[in-house]
Amino acid sequence: MITMKDILQGFKNFIMRGNVIELAVAFVIGAAFAEVVKAIVEGLLTPLIAALFGEVSLGGVLQFTINNADFYPGVVLNALITFLFTAAAIYFFVVLPINKLAERRNRGKVEEPAATAEDVLLLQEIRDLLKNRPTV
Repeated sequence: MITMKDILQGFKNFIMRGNVIELAVAFVIGAAFAEVVKAIVEGLLTPLIAALFGEVSLGGVLQFTINNADFYPGVVLNALITFLFTAAAIYFFVVLPINKLAERRNRGKVEEPAATAEDVLLLQEIRDLLKNRPTV
């Protein structure tokens, strides 16, 4: 019979697994990072829309009506521009600097040459000889 102590011990083991803790940390860091990206987009990039179009949002731009149905292509444009601005912010403020940092770290490191077909054949021959040797 499973006791409450067994259930609590199982729960404790589950919570204390490294991957659960790493996932929780990644979630919290991701949420904080999303706020940084949002601030970059809203504080730096979205004002470009206001500067170019004279409005903060494109939601009302190009609005038209057909048979009492209102169409708002500006909403779609706004979403696309926000997506592009967000992607640009992530690329230029995160991906590009991290790639440059990784590039600096890897300077001077020589990559190990790939094994040639001859190397593979020699290794297979050694494996087969070891496998077929008499045991003592």
